[in-house]
Amino acid sequence: MSLNLDKSTWQRVAFGDVIDSVTDRVDDPSKAGVDRYVGLEHLDPGVMTVRRWDAPDKVEAQKLRFRPGDVIFGRRRAYQKKVALAEFEGICSAHALVLRARPGRIDPTFLPVFLSSAYFLDRAVEISVGSLSPTVNWRDLRIQQFDLPPIDEQKRIAELLWTVERQRLAASQLAQAATAAKSTMLADRLARGVEKKGWVLDPVTSLVDRGPTNGKSAPSNDENRGVPTLSISAVRGGLVAGGNSVKYIDVDPATVSAFLLEDDDFLVVRGNGNRQLTGRGGLVAGGLPSGCIYPDLLIRLRFNPSRVLPRFAAEQWNSARVHAALLENAKSTNGIWKINGKDIKGHKLVVPPLSDQAMLLAEVDAFDSGITAANVEARSLKELAGTIFSTVFGGK
Repeated sequence: MSLNLDKSTWQRVAFGDVIDSVTDRVDDPSKAGVDRYVGLEHLDPGVMTVRRWDAPDKVEAQKLRFRPGDVIFGRRRAYQKKVALAEFEGICSAHALVLRARPGRIDPTFLPVFLSSAYFLDRAVEISVGSLSPTVNWRDLRIQQFDLPPIDEQKRIAELLWTVERQRLAASQLAQAATAAKSTMLADRLARGVEKKGWVLDPVTSLVDRGPTNGKSAPSNDENRGVPTLSISAVRGGLVAGGNSVKYIDVDPATVSAFLLEDDDFLVVRGNGNRQLTGRGGLVAGGLPSGCIYPDLLIRLRFNPSRVLPRFAAEQWNSARVHAALLENAKSTNGIWKINGKDIKGHKLVVPPLSDQAMLLAEVDAFDSGITAANVEARSLKELAGTIFSTVFGGK
């Protein structure tokens, strides 16, 4: 990609000469006079604007105040690449830096672009101090030297990248809205079927040929030696994916034959630090290495296809209302939310006639086509942004 950049005009500057660290401290968050608190957990890597927050009265201890146009940089564990422009006033974690463009020295629209670049973030990681929780200190950051383009070129670069970012966010939001609409549609159809057509609501135990059954875990190796198995990250988007979620364990294949995965097996996450990921399920639909088994972190169900189509069960299982019902049984132990086989056995699904299940899946497919198209666009735009970032800051 050619952006007609003339890097001979770029000037080397000290970070602290063009960017200010704002230290407007707030001792009592509940009395800050704002309605939004941004913690590091609310900053999403690769997203250049703050999209999530909480109420200030939910937190304690000293925080930092920010205003629209400031950039919040997660200085703790900078390798997580948490950088976002704030488009509203609020307070944020003291484990962040509130950075503000110095007028006339760096363009405010370019600041979050620059701070999101590998050029800046790699340097931030290099100067972080501490082992358990490496942190960037302002005194070290302010003296770092960077090459920056002239103001007019900063504006041109920022305009291009912000256009791509806004389009990417729009595509992602469309996918999220369509996903929510699909879940609502399915819930409404099922509720109406129960009320108007007498569709039954049956426990999982009456719908499966086998399970629920925990998997088999063993220490993994890095040599792809032994039997392939999965990590819980394999369960995503209602499916079971292989790829980077496959690892290998040193066991005799004969001793784990009971845990071999087959197409249409349904795997449920039985424990996760994120409550919303607990109880999520994925359908096996190919793409796994031969002889792949599943670990103890997952629970397997094999639905009886004469009662319920496996894919229909999977769609219903992951719909918002049905998943919320399962989460009512989730319990937290040492910060991990868990469900067990008993919870799953008593979990209930609506069971329409197979012909109605097929019709509902056709409606689901219509939504999925739009969701897939929006996600493809969002990924393409993310790749385009990555190419632009590399072109602008590569070699720096």
